Amino acid sequence: MNIVEKFAMLGIDNAPGQESLQKSERLDLRGEKLAGPRVDFSHGDVDAHLPTPGSFEVFSHGFFEGGAQAYTPYRGRKTVLEHVAEKLSAFNGAKIDPAQNLILTPGTQGALFLAMGANVMPGDKVAIIEPDYFANRKMVEFFGGELVPVQMDYANVSGKAGLDLAALEKAFRDGAKLFLFSNPNNPVGCVYSCEEIRAIAALAKKYGAALIVDELYSRQVYPGVKYTHLAAQKEVPGNLITIIGPSKTESLSGFRLGAAFGSADVIERMEKLQAIMALRCPGYNQAVFFTWFDEPAGWMDARVAEHRRIRDDIMKVLAAAKGVSARATDGGSYLFVTIPELDVRLHAFIRIVRELADVIVTPGTEFGPQFLHQFRINFSQDHDKAVAAMERLLAVMDRYRKN
Repeated sequence: MNIVEKFAMLGIDNAPGQESLQKSERLDLRGEKLAGPRVDFSHGDVDAHLPTPGSFEVFSHGFFEGGAQAYTPYRGRKTVLEHVAEKLSAFNGAKIDPAQNLILTPGTQGALFLAMGANVMPGDKVAIIEPDYFANRKMVEFFGGELVPVQMDYANVSGKAGLDLAALEKAFRDGAKLFLFSNPNNPVGCVYSCEEIRAIAALAKKYGAALIVDELYSRQVYPGVKYTHLAAQKEVPGNLITIIGPSKTESLSGFRLGAAFGSADVIERMEKLQAIMALRCPGYNQAVFFTWFDEPAGWMDARVAEHRRIRDDIMKVLAAAKGVSARATDGGSYLFVTIPELDVRLHAFIRIVRELADVIVTPGTEFGPQFLHQFRINFSQDHDKAVAAMERLLAVMDRYRKN
């Protein structure tokens, strides 16, 4: 593979925020454009769900503090690391040493890149879930790893993610050195059961494999759903990294704040990689970590409740559409929607919806090549606009149903 081919694999056209830059191709557009404000379901709307109260004031303090905040050590400023370690230890039940087991990163995307770079060598087999976060497979390929997909039967189970544990064990047995997954899952929003989490930990330990678990949405879990932190289990593999941050549920994505904690030797490698990639988590922005887990009383409960209301009302719209289905989200703000056979291909349909309905969604093929009849939405939007946008999308879909 040459350098051009390598970077051709890192397609960005359908990445969150990028769809709005695309111009629709000339297509057989049936009917007039449906009126309504543009809704970009490829990412959350921080205007509809405002950032954590006090975040700007804390950021301003970091800014006016100047150099002490701008040029922190590569892992992060000591006082910020100590605050984050204390809060995360209380949240997930695993003791975190801020000097050994924690690094602050430029967003959780930065944490994922560092964790992958610290674990994957060319030729290494890496197990991933299908479907799961779209960047996972791209990073495996970028670092020269060999993808080992493991399926998840999310549509036919409840109370668990539906991970094929036999297939995961086979992946480890066949030489997979790393297993990477998100919990809650992105794009489906399902949460792994306690039994699944313990089985993952036990299998990784048995075969000496590393684990990277992305817990970005673990604070946004809906009532009645039990969440199990892998790092808090009695039996965990020696090489475990957990990724988390305040960007999504807290609407702080613009600050590019992420954190990773776990095995000291891996954190050390991540620090060395960060030193040549981005130096540090944005210096002034690190102060905003002081608002994390310190939101006003009731703020987080209200945010989760509002997202649940949006989820439920969109699910009602989907349920009324023939041949359309989605699993109700256990955590996070994603829905992975299955649609019926159309007389246009998925990517053409995505462009048509953008043109006719002013609605942007992410094609299912970003999460696995076999998802040709799915798209993902991030429903962290204005409630009324989101529901109306889904109604417009389905109206367009009806024009393209295969007879």
